[in-house]
Amino acid sequence: MDDETDAALLAAARAGDDAALEALLQRHQAQVYRFGMKMCRDPEDAQDVLQETLLAMARGVRDFRGTSSLSTWLYTIARSFCLKKRRRSKFAPDEHSLDTDAAPEASRLADPSRAPDEALAGKQIEHALERAIGALDPMYREVLLLRDVEGLTAPEVAEVLGLSTQAVKSRLHRARLSVRESIAPWLGIPSQAAPEPGTCPDVLTLFSQHLEGEIRAEVCAEMERHLEGCPRCRGACDSIKRTLALCRTSGPTVEVPAAVQASVKAALRSFLAGNR
Repeated sequence: MDDETDAALLAAARAGDDAALEALLQRHQAQVYRFGMKMCRDPEDAQDVLQETLLAMARGVRDFRGTSSLSTWLYTIARSFCLKKRRRSKFAPDEHSLDTDAAPEASRLADPSRAPDEALAGKQIEHALERAIGALDPMYREVLLLRDVEGLTAPEVAEVLGLSTQAVKSRLHRARLSVRESIAPWLGIPSQAAPEPGTCPDVLTLFSQHLEGEIRAEVCAEMERHLEGCPRCRGACDSIKRTLALCRTSGPTVEVPAAVQASVKAALRSFLAGNR
């Protein structure tokens, strides 16, 4: 059923086709597990989130009417189980912090002239990005993960989180700037010199807002003119572009272990057998 679209599998699953349901859930298990790993920061919790999410989808598939996208529905379910895990474990921010003494070595490994996907191949940078995202407060982390790692639109993220789109964007801008600041030394990005009063806009925030369609055309044009003559701000914009590129390419790095897949498949088949 690899060639079947999600819509076709979903229609068949709603009609009672267990094979279609299994194929649909298997297709999306990696993104659920990835989201659980990045939100829960614990493999066992991520496995539980994956299993509970897929079972909840199996239970509710016949009632799903498609008023939201499949991904939005999936992440809404997964997030609810992440929140339960967090409450039970008295979730605390990740204890790891960036080792600033090691940053210069990583900077040499991360040649600034290399493309972002090449830079990500360096394990030091990959780990730095994971730590930077993990160090975010969960309310900011989930916004960044859903928007910049998983690729949902801001309105879709708002639907998953039960927030306004504007609230999502506000949290997103803050999360992006925080991650960019954390990994800058690992990318060989020098500290930003303070701008002279009244000379430089907050280009990092403006650029993030531009990506979300919040900047008027005339403001965007004015910013472009400023960037042409200001190396400082041009470098700042380049740094956040590279940071977001790293976020986008970090998504596929988490795979569901074979043992976890087997456990989830067994639970799913047990559930389906009990509902025939």
